[in-house]
Amino acid sequence: MASGKPKKKNPRLASGRKRVRQDVKINAANTSLRSKYRTAVKNVEKAVLAGDKTKASELFAKMQAVVDTVADKGIFHKNKAARDKSRLATKVKALALAA
Repeated sequence: MASGKPKKKNPRLASGRKRVRQDVKINAANTSLRSKYRTAVKNVEKAVLAGDKTKASELFAKMQAVVDTVADKGIFHKNKAARDKSRLATKVKALALAA
């Protein structure tokens, strides 16, 4: 028998076809920004685990800018962005105090 998902139909109206074209572009942009967000957060966490306080604080500053832009565009919720920033700020501060 047939396997997988059913084949999607093409929209009939010109406005629908345009919407599909726009959705492809928007989806690619959102995916890129989501990846950039996660990478920035991961880099700070790696620096904290390594115990490098200068690198961690430097990466944290860059990460804040990325997180804010992604939250402003609505790709991640503003509360999630604030929560991630807060948790990483606590880790970076603890690293600075421990040294």
